[in-house]
Amino acid sequence: MTFELTSPAFGDGEPIPEPYGYTNRNENPALEVDGVPAETESLALIVDDPDAREPAGKIWDHWVVWNISPETRTIPADWDPAIAGATEGKNDFGEHGYGGPNPPDREHTYRFELYALDTELDVPEPADADALRAAMEGHVLEKTTLHGTYTP
Repeated sequence: MTFELTSPAFGDGEPIPEPYGYTNRNENPALEVDGVPAETESLALIVDDPDAREPAGKIWDHWVVWNISPETRTIPADWDPAIAGATEGKNDFGEHGYGGPNPPDREHTYRFELYALDTELDVPEPADADALRAAMEGHVLEKTTLHGTYTP
């Protein structure tokens, strides 16, 4: 079975509905996880905006979550990772948790990257995406990406 991340709110490459935007309800869309490799010890999720390089000068990180249970098959909308035993890091809004799409100039494409890891991570809070990526180095079994677009 293929490791896959999908959303009932939008298809791969399709528009992310407006309520999930930063200036709207600012809640994460529901996500579905399938085909987690059997040897997975934890999952990690990074949501970012590579199109932010021009206006922001960097890839903008919107959500950083690690130590998600490998048994997770559904991440509900407006999910609280702490209730599920996972840990949220700091996004580029300077906040802890999810920060929805908020492109300042034009339509942007957002990446929801889910990683299957061979270990649980000991990452000090409040970690950002760079710290999480460094901690994951050498532990990624598989990666899957869901893309969505958002227009201001």
